Amino acid sequence: MPAGLRAPLLEEAFASALGWEEYLQSDPAKAEPWRETRSQVRLEPSQEQLLSMFTRRMPVLVISGIWCGDCVRQGPVLQALADASSCIDLRFIDRDAVPALMDEVAINNGHRVPVVLFMAEDFEPVSAMGDRTLRYYRHLAARNLGPSCPLPGAPAGDSLLGDLVQDWIDEFERVHLLLRLSGRLRTAHGD
Repeated sequence: MPAGLRAPLLEEAFASALGWEEYLQSDPAKAEPWRETRSQVRLEPSQEQLLSMFTRRMPVLVISGIWCGDCVRQGPVLQALADASSCIDLRFIDRDAVPALMDEVAINNGHRVPVVLFMAEDFEPVSAMGDRTLRYYRHLAARNLGPSCPLPGAPAGDSLLGDLVQDWIDEFERVHLLLRLSGRLRTAHGD
């Protein structure tokens, strides 16, 4: 975790962030690709069951750009996971709305998005992930590195969206287990 991420900064940013619909309404002209991608996200029954069994509340802040292609691919996946779990409190915030926070989560010395910040129920930082998942980087590497690259506009393949879903589920599960096994939170909850 970046050293400058502290609960007060995260709580303040989270309080000013928007839910899915409010975020999309912030720029209706750019919302349709987000809605289209969300309509394509499908969770397997085992994935839905896993997410529904979460027991610790986790605020999750997506630092995003509604104009950003990577955000259009991943934001709807994150929303689908939040829809499947009552413990995931997902909010979106534009990267330009939180310059101090963006400076703390810069990736490779750049303000890249999306960056997803996972927090404990009291806004203590737990994990940060961005701007792309491992399988998404593998997809890009297979497409862009080596002796040949596909033509612009060529289909990305059916597995990319499913890969994004699984990568994000893996991180949500990791964070949930960290929170569930946390001595600090187990003491607070008496479990």
